Amino acid sequence: MITIYVCQTENRVGFNNMALSQSVNDSLDEAESNLRNALAYAARQEKPFVCNIIAEMITKIDSMKQMDNIMDKLENRSEGDSGTWGPIVE
Repeated sequence: MITIYVCQTENRVGFNNMALSQSVNDSLDEAESNLRNALAYAARQEKPFVCNIIAEMITKIDSMKQMDNIMDKLENRSEGDSGTWGPIVE
């Protein structure tokens, strides 16, 4: 079983942000790649619930990376900003 720990810090606005360093991002990308590979093999020879669990793990990793991107944009906005930063997920 893969366990993922994310460090949380509190920023000046008062909500929790995920501090993902480049090494954590690289590790998450590698884990996601390995899980996709495992899902491909599981689809051929395992029971459906195994595939479902692996797919959920991939989804959680992807969601965490996207949320980190959104939190970075919220953190770095200027005070009084109207909230238009361009595309949220690039």
